[in-house]
Amino acid sequence: MLTQYLKTAMKHARYEILRDDGSFYGEIPECQGVYANAATLENCREELAEVLEDWLLFRVHHHLAIPPIEGIAPSVGKKIAA
Repeated sequence: MLTQYLKTAMKHARYEILRDDGSFYGEIPECQGVYANAATLENCREELAEVLEDWLLFRVHHHLAIPPIEGIAPSVGKKIAA
């Protein structure tokens, strides 16, 4: 399910060329804080995918809600006290 979520989220990525330096900026609006900036579109996509993966793993590890994208939302179990 995580792989499917990552692939689906990347389909929602938005990119733009920044006027001040000509670099590429990318973000996934549904995933707050997931963005990247790089000299080329390809590098921006790669960085964005890495940021998304880290963001998702962080949220799973800390039992934080994951926003659904196209009906896909990995469930995050509750933390059990030791």
